[in-house]
Amino acid sequence: MIKIGLLGCGNVGHIIATHAESIQVAAVFDIIPGRAEELAALCHARPYTDFDAFMQEDFSIVVEAASVDAVRYYGEAVLRSGRDIVVLSGGALADDEFRERLIKVARGAGRKIRIPSGAIIGLDNLKIGQVSPPRKLLLRTTKPPASLGMTATARTEIFKGLAHDCIKQYPKNINVAVALGLAAGRDADVELWVDPAAERNTHEIFVEGDFGDIYVRVRNVPSPDNPATSYMAALSILTLLKNLENPLVVGT
Repeated sequence: MIKIGLLGCGNVGHIIATHAESIQVAAVFDIIPGRAEELAALCHARPYTDFDAFMQEDFSIVVEAASVDAVRYYGEAVLRSGRDIVVLSGGALADDEFRERLIKVARGAGRKIRIPSGAIIGLDNLKIGQVSPPRKLLLRTTKPPASLGMTATARTEIFKGLAHDCIKQYPKNINVAVALGLAAGRDADVELWVDPAAERNTHEIFVEGDFGDIYVRVRNVPSPDNPATSYMAALSILTLLKNLENPLVVGT
């Protein structure tokens, strides 16, 4: 059974803890004491608000379910400790300098940085872009205005450009664009729209290359306890962890 340390005790952390059937959550960490204690009681783990003490626990993988800042602040320390890290907040890797430094640390420690598919699907197939570069890689994301803390009376495009620029303005809302680019081997173009008629976050992926053309649309169901969180994103972490011990792995 895989033992994990959970970094971040918010909504995603709760989904992981309550559905971790073949995974043992050995310890949880959050800078907010009450959140760590609440989640620890739920999954019979040990709570920590001190990162160094958290890292003294017995687990082989740290699962980040906190924020872009948490990846930047704790990622290197996790890898240097001899553990793999699962990064949900992939937007942290849009910073080229930080990403290359983290990769260098992982190589030096012989560890892995694992990125789940998050709120989309198809990352495995998009890896063909590393062999046959796509001419077009576009993510069009549409969200209810309230999810971005704004109001709008009509469908409105609020950003158009490259993923690494979009993530600077919307660090909590466009992690999927960075994951797409890392999979395909090039920065994704991004269109970010708000639509008052939208009830769910919708991600549309357009890819064209020598291999053909791809169109994928994903309409995310929000998490039952937090409408700002994609339920699929949390499930993608559980799937990744489950497959680490599965001798038959499809598509990777």
